Amino acid sequence: MDKPIVGLVLAGGGARAAYQVGVLMAVAHMLPRDHGNPFPIISGTSAGAINAVGLAAGSMHFRRATAFLAKMWKGLHVSQVYRADWPYFARAFLAWGGSVLTGGKLVHNPASLLDNSPLRELLSQAVNFDGVSRAVQSGDLRALSLTASCYTTGQSVSFFEGRDDIDEWHRYQRLGVRESIGVDHLMATSAIPMVFPAATINGRFYCDGAIRQMAPLSPALHLGAEKLFVINLNTEHRPRSERRLAGDRPSLAMVFGHLLNSIFFDSMATDMERLSRVNHTISLLDEQVRCSGRTALKRVEVLNISPSVSLEAIAFKHVKKFPPAMRFLMRGAGAMRQRGSVLASYLLFDPAYGKELIDLGYKDAMARQDEILNFLQKT
Repeated sequence: MDKPIVGLVLAGGGARAAYQVGVLMAVAHMLPRDHGNPFPIISGTSAGAINAVGLAAGSMHFRRATAFLAKMWKGLHVSQVYRADWPYFARAFLAWGGSVLTGGKLVHNPASLLDNSPLRELLSQAVNFDGVSRAVQSGDLRALSLTASCYTTGQSVSFFEGRDDIDEWHRYQRLGVRESIGVDHLMATSAIPMVFPAATINGRFYCDGAIRQMAPLSPALHLGAEKLFVINLNTEHRPRSERRLAGDRPSLAMVFGHLLNSIFFDSMATDMERLSRVNHTISLLDEQVRCSGRTALKRVEVLNISPSVSLEAIAFKHVKKFPPAMRFLMRGAGAMRQRGSVLASYLLFDPAYGKELIDLGYKDAMARQDEILNFLQKT
């Protein structure tokens, strides 16, 4: 009997996505050195999509692909992701002020708060997009999917590249569209509204894939996954100081961090609960009903890995690593204080912070080594 097809789901979360690389490195080290890609289907959203493409492009050499991602995150600086210098912010604030004062007539409305053009340049140089098609042709990869939210239609669109026998899908407000994955798709899925400008694909504007993504597990299932390995970036752990000061008025950084948490984590938690209920329902059906094809429901085993400690607390230790202009802006918003460090945990692209998240992901995964190996190897 063949092993079930395992789908890897990489959630979004900005700079937090370095944690996923640590988990993937641990998986690579659990398996034999020459072991192939254990995830025939890879689905990513937002920053998780960057890891997804890097892994998919290197599927023929899984351990080498995880090492490449680790090297990238450990060397990543804010300046390689978005503009954070004084001249940029001076022009941006003048543009915002001029737009407000003139009603957008004399000065055009700014596209976003931050300019992420450095990220496009980095991804264009670092990611071997042709490797995805080669991995599909070699059989090391069944499919790769990246999800973005379309401003034009309001739909959640999962762009996928994979085997010819995979069909596109159309559900309520959800589409699966076959395309050759490129840098435009990565820019689209990671374009956090207001923070980064919208990206265009085929003449339509897109933003971060976590927006309006009501079923983040579904792309991997549509592509044929029978089991799901989910690397989440949410943590229920909160620093004691946050709980102790819970009655204080929230700062702008706390409000925005709360919104980002809602965008990136609520849909995933809801979808996980929904899948758990479906699995429970199936367990109540008798064997005859399950085997006769009288129900379309199928049990999907899920292994979910998430941070064991607060990523906000880790980010707080490194907030002074922001460039001076960004540090000034973050201090004004309250993000340099521990209670506002949620926002910092998304925007702080720094080698020391990235390394600590990778180390945490590696440690968390290794602590569950037996469970992970059993999940990946069980027929």
